[in-house]
Formats: sequence, structure tokens, C-alpha cells
Amino acid sequence: MPVFNQSRSYIIRIIFVITFAVIIGQLFNLQIVSSKYQKLAQENAVLKKVIYPSRGVIYDNKNRPISNNTLMYDLMVTPSEIKGVDTASLCNLLEIDTAEFRSRMLNAVVKNGRYRPTAFEALLPPEKYARLEENLWRFGSGFFLQERPVRQYPYNAGAHLAGYIGEADSGIIARSNGFYQAGDYVGRSGLESYYERVLMGQRGIQYWIKDNKNRVVGRFQKGAFDSAAVAGRNLHTYINIELQQLAEKLMAHKMGAIVAIDPKTGGIVSMVSGPDYNPNSLTGSEKQKNYSKLVLDVAGPLLNRAIKGQYPAGSTYKPLEALIGLDEGVITPASGIDCRGAYYGCSRPVKCTEHWVGHAANLRLAIANSCNSFFSNAYRLIVDNPSYGNVKVGYEKWKDYMNGFGYGGRLGVDLPSEDKGNIPDTSVYNKVYKGSWNSCTNVTLGIGQDMMLATPLQIANAICIVANKGYYYVPHFVKSIDGETAEDTILNKFRKRHDVLGHIPDNYYQTVIDGMQDVVEVGTARIAKIPGIDMCAKTGTAENFRVIDHKRTQLKDNSLFVCFAPKEDPKIVIAVVVENAGFGATWAAPIGSLMVEKYLNDTLRTERLKEVDRIASSDLMPDWIGREQFKADSTRAFKWYHITNDSSYIKKYLHKSLQTPAKRDTTLPRQRIVLLQKNDAMEPKKFLPPKMKTTAA
Repeated sequence: MPVFNQSRSYIIRIIFVITFAVIIGQLFNLQIVSSKYQKLAQENAVLKKVIYPSRGVIYDNKNRPISNNTLMYDLMVTPSEIKGVDTASLCNLLEIDTAEFRSRMLNAVVKNGRYRPTAFEALLPPEKYARLEENLWRFGSGFFLQERPVRQYPYNAGAHLAGYIGEADSGIIARSNGFYQAGDYVGRSGLESYYERVLMGQRGIQYWIKDNKNRVVGRFQKGAFDSAAVAGRNLHTYINIELQQLAEKLMAHKMGAIVAIDPKTGGIVSMVSGPDYNPNSLTGSEKQKNYSKLVLDVAGPLLNRAIKGQYPAGSTYKPLEALIGLDEGVITPASGIDCRGAYYGCSRPVKCTEHWVGHAANLRLAIANSCNSFFSNAYRLIVDNPSYGNVKVGYEKWKDYMNGFGYGGRLGVDLPSEDKGNIPDTSVYNKVYKGSWNSCTNVTLGIGQDMMLATPLQIANAICIVANKGYYYVPHFVKSIDGETAEDTILNKFRKRHDVLGHIPDNYYQTVIDGMQDVVEVGTARIAKIPGIDMCAKTGTAENFRVIDHKRTQLKDNSLFVCFAPKEDPKIVIAVVVENAGFGATWAAPIGSLMVEKYLNDTLRTERLKEVDRIASSDLMPDWIGREQFKADSTRAFKWYHITNDSSYIKKYLHKSLQTPAKRDTTLPRQRIVLLQKNDAMEPKKFLPPKMKTTAA
């Protein structure tokens, strides 16, 4: 028995020793090694407040701010500190219900955890901010107001080029490897996006002490651990905001784009895409609501057609073809063609708008009168050049020239999401025509059509090359950045001269330039002539197709115009595309002419102001917009009905006699509705059972 007791006593002592060792080890870990509870204690006692920096200002070429900052406030919440809050009173101040309150609190916890401040309501409207500032003390330290610099656009212009900013989402945060945090705002498009790292600045941090009742009582360690916010750096651009405003006014109620470039530098002085929107609609408390409206607009106001619209270049391409033909030696300045209204060199005639004898007797006349016959024939001479022995080899040589002019590839403008247009290679034609094709197959490339597609920016840049007689700078907006250093390399590529077609002799360029001057003096763009300014130009009219109701439908032609001025010392190049507007001289040329006069003279003649008003008040939006909007809206409405049984959104698409039924028809075949969604054309009668009758809008 004593032996047994001695063994048990020994075991108990070992257990106690081990237990005390574990306790002491854990105490040592918690107090000396681990900082977890220290951090938790500090988070309970110290409020960490992020100070957001002011974004850099964007200035135009006369140092006028086209985007700057104003202060708004976010209502922040720290979920762990919400205790005994008068929810009803707070909801009344914020004009929300308790269900919305709970939803926002849950989102705050999911998004940023219980112990970190999260925006409960961002960018408070002035009246709501005033109510909260007066009453926020009633809801404890769990809620506080935080300053937020917000973009504003004093001239209400330049939406597509300036872009907009928005809160960093989870994808942006993940891609930044933690550089961005929840609550940060980032550039989402335009210059705001491209120059984000320059404009954004650096966050600051302030630490505040809280007492045992969670009240802020002072700065932690007298601000020793605080870091000041550093404002973003300013951008100085080539943009002329007055020219930009004029261009936007001229493109009101129209679809298309305008690009204006200084050919000597590549600096973009104006870029407009129509339809556009007020940039101030995507800032402030209403931005999400406004963004939703813009996204659902089938006219695409958020789409920057200047860099993403892809159009047949039409006759604006003809000066480029003239240079190619001259350089290849297949035409000369004296070359001409006897055109009586069409080119009959292929089995399919290519029609020409001019019929009078001698309108294409030489190259200058052919350019001035935009003779389709001359340039269809010139294209065939280029690709069928006997020195290449094969049309496919000749075509690739032609394509190399086009790539040199900037067609068929991204130019590298300082905006995100630029498209590259289309100059197909031989493999495309081999696939489409099973390897059997010749110069007649794609002869309309000679007049800027067939598969040729170019953005308005590419069209303008190609004319810069003509104006400069063989070189260009990558088109860009920003001239300089405040405080530039050797590490600032973002602008380097825009300062490099590209002599891509310098092998073409100056006298060939001069011949083409003289022909472009004749376009304004005696040719197709006489309407664009400006007293005292020698302008060189080219009109364009291009066929326009769109798939409507699953059918490829030909619409009214696109109106195009390119020009540069003055002739001897070009300071401005302009490209204009107006969709569904007919001949180039009808709409695009007058717009381009007004732009040139405003830029070079810094004003418009009094009699020209009436022309501005005439163009600005003309609605050229295509007819298909209304129908496509109806289809898109009705599709969404009936999908929502299928998901929720909420019929309020579909009433506007039904006959009036069906909008106020005695009670809802529960026999409505919802499965049939879903099937019909796939058909894309959402006529109301297609959604209803046979017994219900309605009329389409």
C-alpha cells in the first residue's frame, strides 16, 4: 500500500508541474512573444482614422482645371462598437428602414471585419450630412464622419477623356496585392485610370485614444505615430477646354466621334464621343444611380467611340492610298482615269458620285473630287504590281503600308481599352474565299471599305502623318506631370518621334497635300472653307450596316471628314465621324470646319454662331435606338417578373386595358416567358398567353 501511494503522489506532482509549465509558457507567449491581444486591446482603446488625400488636378492647355476636388463626407461604422444604438432614430436621419440598416451592418462585417471602420453610407448629400453632424453624438463612437475628397468637373465636359473614379472592388484590391484597401477610390476609366498612380496620392493615418465608454478623448501619443496624407500630383494636358465644349455641343443628339490633334507633338486637344454624358453625374451621392442609367442606355453613352468605335474609313483613306501608289510607282501625279460614274474593271461595278468628264484626269483632281473609279483602279495596281508576282504578296505589301499609317493596331494613346481596328491579313481572305481571291474580290478596300475598319483616333493620326510628311508622335493628352523625376517614365513613349513612312519622298506628300487643299477650294468640301486659312481636307461617305432583329440591315451612310491647317505649318488635325448622317460634306465637314476656325482663331465669326446652333439642335440619332431600347427594357422587365412575380415593371409594356386587372392572372405561363427571352425581340404580345391581347409600342 505505501508503494502504491508513493507512485500516485509522484504522478500527481508530475501533472501539477506540467500544468503550471503550460500556464507559465502561455503567459510568456501572450505577454512577451505574441502581439495578438495587444493589438486587440489597442484596437479597443485606439481609433485608427484613414485620411484620404486629394487627387491630383487635371489642367487644360491654358492651365484651367478641367477636373479638381471638393470635400464630401462618408458615414463610417465600426460594427464591434455598436451597442445600444437608437436604430429607429438613426434610420430616420438616413431615410432608410431597419431592414436596410441590418443589411448594411452585415455587409460592413463581411467586407471589412467587426473591428475596422467601413463606409455605412458613402458621399452623403449636403442636407443629410448636416442632419448627421448635428445628431451623431447620440449614437456613440461606433459611427463617425470621415472627409472624402470627391471629383468635380467645373466645365461639365470631357467625360470620356477624363474618366471617373469609383470605390476599389475586391478584384482591384486582389490585383494590387494589398496596395489598395477597402474604401479606397481608384480611377475606373479615362485619364483617371491611366494615370491612377500619379493622381491618387498617399493615404494618411491618424490615431485617436478612446476611453472606457468608447469616447474619443485625444490623439494617441500626441500624434507621434500619425502619417500625413500626400496629395496626388497634377497633370498638365494639351486639351483646350473651350474647343472641347464646342465639340460636345456640335455632337449633341448625334452618334459618332471627333478627334483633334496637334500633329507636331501628338497632343490631343479635343476628343468627343457621342452620345456623351455629364461627368459630374458619376461623382457624388447619386453616382451609382446615374451609372446604372448610363449602363442600360443602348445608345452607349459610356462607350468612347473615339478609341473603340470601328468604322470603314471611306474616302478619308484615299490620300493614304495615293501615297502608297506613288511610292510603289504604279501611279504618278499625272495619272488619270476616264470615269463616267462607275468603275467597271471588275465584274461588280463600283459606283462614283461624279459623272462629269475630266473629274479624275490627274491625281489632284481625283483627290479633290473623290473619284471612286480612280482609287479602285489604284488599289488593284498596287496589289497586282508585277514586281511581286502574286496578288497575295502584293496585298501583304499594301497591308505593311497601312500598318505604317497606324491602321490595324493600337496606337498606344494614354487611355485604357483602345481598340485596334481591322486590316485583315491574307489568311482571313483565304479562309473566307477558300484561297481563291484576287484584287477584284476586295476592290472596295480602294475606297476605304470592305473589311477595313479604323477608329477615329487612327484616322486622325494617319492624317497627322500626311501633314508631317512621314512622321508622328503617339497621340496623347498629358504634356507634363508636376514634379517629374527621372523615375517618371510614363510619358517617355509619347515624346519619341516615329518616322515610319519617311522613305516616301516629300514631293509625293506635297502632291497629295495639294490635292487635299483642292478638296476645300474646288472639290467636295467647299462648304468647309474658312477665309484666311489654307485648309487641306478629305470628305468621306461610308456604307453603314447593323444587325437588327437578327438581320444585317443597311442604314444611312456614315458622314466622315478629315482635315489639317494651316497647309504650310499644320497646327491642328481633325477627324469627324457622324453615324447615319449621309454625305461627308453634309454634317462632318461643317463640324470640322468650325473646330478648325475656333482653334486657330480662338473665336468664331458672328455669322458662324448660327451654324453652331443649327448643327447642335439637329437630332441625327438613328431610328433603331428607340426600338432597341424598348426590347432591352422589356426583356429585363419580364425577367424580373419571372424571378419575383412583381408585375409593376411590365405594365408599361402592356396594353392599357391590361394594366389594372381585377386580379392577377395566375395562369400566365411563366415558363413560356423565359423561353421567349432568348429570342431577343421583346414585343409584349409574345409574352402573353393567346387569350390576352395587347398592342406593341
